[in-house]
Amino acid sequence: MKNKKKKSNYFIALLVICIQVSVMAEKISFSANTMKKVLAAGKEKTLLDGNARIESGDILIMADHIEIYGKNNNFVYSESEEIIVINEKKGIKITCQNLFYDRDQKVLRIRGNATMEDKKNEVLIKGGYIEHWEEKDLTFIQIGVRILKENLVCRAESAKYEQEKERLELTGMPVVVKDGDEFKALKININLENDDVELLGNVEGAVTYEEEDKTGEAPNDSEEKPAVPEKKPGVLEEKPLNPEAKPESPVKINETGADLDKDPQL
Repeated sequence: MKNKKKKSNYFIALLVICIQVSVMAEKISFSANTMKKVLAAGKEKTLLDGNARIESGDILIMADHIEIYGKNNNFVYSESEEIIVINEKKGIKITCQNLFYDRDQKVLRIRGNATMEDKKNEVLIKGGYIEHWEEKDLTFIQIGVRILKENLVCRAESAKYEQEKERLELTGMPVVVKDGDEFKALKININLENDDVELLGNVEGAVTYEEEDKTGEAPNDSEEKPAVPEKKPGVLEEKPLNPEAKPESPVKINETGADLDKDPQL
């Protein structure tokens, strides 16, 4: 009886271990024009060339050359003229020239003309190095950071972006231009949901205002001014008639042409 119980407990423990391994080892599928398998001990890897494509979870990677290696094929590496990474679930598209992906930690590290487009929040991120943590919802950007959104342009040496919270943190000589106004500080926090900007340390700003007239209204150059009639040389200007004016008395002129009203002697 004891031996049977030990055997049953052994099989149950083995079954639990197998289930855990199958859950941890996420499915990966790939395709390419050509494939090469390296079987040297300690150097096992799969080489994909020509229209290489890998799908792992929500991540799709496309490039001319891709390498898969490590235990359970956990690591993906690529160096190509153009690498494209798409996560349709999060609405993210990444392009770069150098990529490393840890399937276990779910972290992407990209270099070389690195760009990240967040279609969900309509944000475009550029930098020399981008590290994207898929499950932690964190993206770190370094080296010549540029972040673009409608009516908002950000520059810095490093940045932290939280997609779900729509928050952006800029450090390293950050500059923000919003609707033509420029802001500088040691650290700048931006709420991308409502474009609120928080400036921290050595704050500088340049704000532009529209000029207003004395009535408090901005001048409107589109309003048409009344046309002024052009005077022609040698032509008397005809004055408009005034209906309220009294008619002038007629002038009496005698045969000699003199005005009788002005010369009573005649």
